[in-house]
Amino acid sequence: MTVGELLNKLTELPPEAVVLMESDGGLSLVSAVEFLHGQGPGAPPEVILTPSMDE
Repeated sequence: MTVGELLNKLTELPPEAVVLMESDGGLSLVSAVEFLHGQGPGAPPEVILTPSMDE
């Protein structure tokens, strides 16, 4: 999924909804979003969602 595809999906959702991700067979809140430039020739930039460790 690209950032554009994700943004399109997110615009359909209520803004007060929390963002969760699957983590070790359960769900965790997303606590951070990290951007990485392409890590080599031809590599695409990446977005990493980091789960909350407070749960």
